[in-house]
Amino acid sequence: MAHQSNNHDADNNAPSDDEALLDPSEAAEIVPDDPDHPMDSDNEGGADDDLSGAPEEEQEIQLQNDSIAYFDHHTDSIFCIANHPFHPAIIATGGGDDTTYVFSVADVAAPVLLLSYETNPSASSRSSIKPIAKITGHTDSINALSYTLPDGAYLLTGGLDGRLRVHSASDPTYPLIASAQEVPEINFLTPCPHPSYPNTFALGASDGSIWIYTVDGSSDPQNPLQVLQAYYLHTESATAGAWTPDGSLLATVSEDGSFYVWDPFGEASAAGVTSTSGGQAVVGLTTADQRFAVEEGLFSVAIAPSGAFAAVGGAHGVVRVVGLPRLLSSSANNDPSQSTSTTKSQKGSGSKNKAGGGKKVISSEAAGGQAGQILASLQVQTESVESLVFSPHHALLAAGCVDGSIALFDSGRNFALRKLIGGACEDELAVVKVAFGTGGGGPEEEGEAWTLTSCGMDGAVRKWDCRGGGGGMGGAGHGHGQRQGQQQQQQQGLVKEWRGHRGEGEGGGVLGFVFAGEGKVVTAGDDGVSLVFA
Repeated sequence: MAHQSNNHDADNNAPSDDEALLDPSEAAEIVPDDPDHPMDSDNEGGADDDLSGAPEEEQEIQLQNDSIAYFDHHTDSIFCIANHPFHPAIIATGGGDDTTYVFSVADVAAPVLLLSYETNPSASSRSSIKPIAKITGHTDSINALSYTLPDGAYLLTGGLDGRLRVHSASDPTYPLIASAQEVPEINFLTPCPHPSYPNTFALGASDGSIWIYTVDGSSDPQNPLQVLQAYYLHTESATAGAWTPDGSLLATVSEDGSFYVWDPFGEASAAGVTSTSGGQAVVGLTTADQRFAVEEGLFSVAIAPSGAFAAVGGAHGVVRVVGLPRLLSSSANNDPSQSTSTTKSQKGSGSKNKAGGGKKVISSEAAGGQAGQILASLQVQTESVESLVFSPHHALLAAGCVDGSIALFDSGRNFALRKLIGGACEDELAVVKVAFGTGGGGPEEEGEAWTLTSCGMDGAVRKWDCRGGGGGMGGAGHGHGQRQGQQQQQQQGLVKEWRGHRGEGEGGGVLGFVFAGEGKVVTAGDDGVSLVFA
């Protein structure tokens, strides 16, 4: 009976479904009740209480725009910019929106800022420069622009669609008068300064071909665009070209590492200069010559004001200086009237005639017997040299590099390094272009002949004194990091800096600039905006 009684007691002590299965005394730890504590990001007392509390620490962002005007009609990056040779305030820009715009900065004076850069923007107080003309017709990005010489009669546009289009600049609507499509993509357009061949220019293409065109609406109004020459020695993309100061020879470089000097008008041949490469080029150097070879290609070329030598820039900071044939005209043929009459009588004789134009009596002086010889091999920078320029006033060669530096070489002292400006573009972003001058539009004042202007992917345009230390700084204030960089730049000759583009290397750099007279510099922005600085 006792056993049965014990079983009955056990059954009576079994927990029901509504009772807890775990006795509190058996718990390892009892957590006391505690009201919920808000996280740092919670709004404990609502929006009104947050305003009365301690403010959170905010990161200060410095926005600066030193421009006096802007043009913002493009809807994509501006890849190229050119201005009229007689009226430098007339600007043409071409972009990734397949469109070319023409506008003027002649009347720009009062400061005008982009809306996004002002604390209290007022749309009524600012507006973009209005375009003179909007030019369409390309089906891919505009990659090259140029006015023809000597008087800017035509505006040339070249696109990644391979189309070349010629527009009359004498009509404010810039009507199309001719077009051609011979290549996959157009990389550069370079106008020829030869006085006997007006409105002539060179085209470099992605397939490596080089074309010489002339525009002559008087002799054949139905077909004003004529091919004078075509060259096919480059085996990869042609990256840059430059004419000698007299326009008699054209130098080009390519991604295949080759350098050629062409004689499109036959003047070197007439002077007895021996040509290379089957008669197509008077100077030719390739990677087959180990003294010249630049692995991974050449990207820039410049010719000295004397025409005696050319400099080519390539990968890994390499610069080569090469002697050129020098063609000296006799004094009788320096008469402009004789040059003009000769041109009229002989011009236009066969579009592909090697000497398809007026010839002059020429004597040959091949750079003291150094034509085609490598005069200097330079390497003080670490990445691709994207821009080269000789000073028109002093024996200086400037090289802008993707590593963010600018090198200055003394061409009068065997191209000895005069100065290396490290950090010419901040954060080691690429220097895109260098050019001597200030765009004053008149006789340069003392010191301005030593001025070098540069732009880069950090979104800034800078002026440098090539003689040494700089003077005062222009522009508004900067953050602490920028001030430190500027102190270093000033020690290297920085005299002025303009900002306004977004910068930071991703879609905000400056892809080019032109001098527009009266001290104005006009930019081509990767952010799709053209800014005017002064």
